[in-house]
Amino acid sequence: MAAIRTARERAREELTREIKAEARRQLGVEGAQKLSLRAVARELGMVSSALYRYYPSRDDLLTALIIDAYDALGEQVEQAVAAVPTADTRARWVALCHAARAWALASPHEYALVYGTPVPGYSAPQETVVPAARVPMVLIALLDDTVGRFELEAAPRPLRGPVAQQMADLAAQFAPSLNPVLAARGVAAWAQLFGLISFELFGQFVGSADPADGLFDYSVEDLADHLGLGPAVGGDGRAQS
Repeated sequence: MAAIRTARERAREELTREIKAEARRQLGVEGAQKLSLRAVARELGMVSSALYRYYPSRDDLLTALIIDAYDALGEQVEQAVAAVPTADTRARWVALCHAARAWALASPHEYALVYGTPVPGYSAPQETVVPAARVPMVLIALLDDTVGRFELEAAPRPLRGPVAQQMADLAAQFAPSLNPVLAARGVAAWAQLFGLISFELFGQFVGSADPADGLFDYSVEDLADHLGLGPAVGGDGRAQS
């Protein structure tokens, strides 16, 4: 019986992959708003009732695709950052940015699903939160890395009003030693990073900065300056040239 169950599990996993692959294909052709379980079932030669045993609704299938997209992006970013020496915080930031852009350019429809126009009538469930946080958590860890060399100006613009409490709460939850000003700049840098990627992917740089390689490289380094990310630090604590 165990062997039979294992075979069934393998068959289910394979069909699940086929369902999601067809759904991704339809994302590229029709967009997320027109994703249909019936259309997916028809293309796979299945009856709709059989597909409903895997995904009871379109929203369940969308959620699975969203989680896969966030996980794929997160894995690519995590691996890119991990490949850079810990002491070179600036290079780790650059690796993060370029890995995110590379994934988006290679997977434009999945990127649009998670960072594009919201799908009408769809509300992402709680299970998408952890996958969605993978890239931000890499950035938070990078900014909170005491091995890194941060050079914020002596008197940075102070945080006032609600944002001061928001950044204090953010730091307290994820990185208690993180300077709230650096937390605020990190959130803004994260938004600008994905804004740059979105503008490039959705054709907003045509006529101004297309191709966008040069602008992206410049912006990544400029954001590194704003975050106070210095060059790599050697074992003696001195910056490496």
